[in-house]
Amino acid sequence: MMNEDTTQVEFIASSGNVFADMGLEDAEEFLTRAKLGAAVRRIIENRHLTQQKIAELLELKQPEVSNIMKGKYHLFSEARLFGFLNRLERKVTIQISTHHAGEAFIDVAVES
Repeated sequence: MMNEDTTQVEFIASSGNVFADMGLEDAEEFLTRAKLGAAVRRIIENRHLTQQKIAELLELKQPEVSNIMKGKYHLFSEARLFGFLNRLERKVTIQISTHHAGEAFIDVAVES
């Protein structure tokens, strides 16, 4: 039963890329960086490292560590994020395949 004060909320289905949904020009690149950065952050958090240890391990300055931990992945290039993953003892595999209509041109799959 709906109350008179209840407002219907309209939902719009996501494309799967929030950056594209926001109309950003480099949406695929932003999504790639977000997925890579999130993987870096998850690994760091699972290791329970201090910011000083993270800085040493990833060869970063403290403000850059802070940017990673705050999710500001757009500040780092894909190549730099790949390097962080390598320093965290992760292999990065790039696979080239045929693109099919409706799917993203770039996809990042992360093993758990």
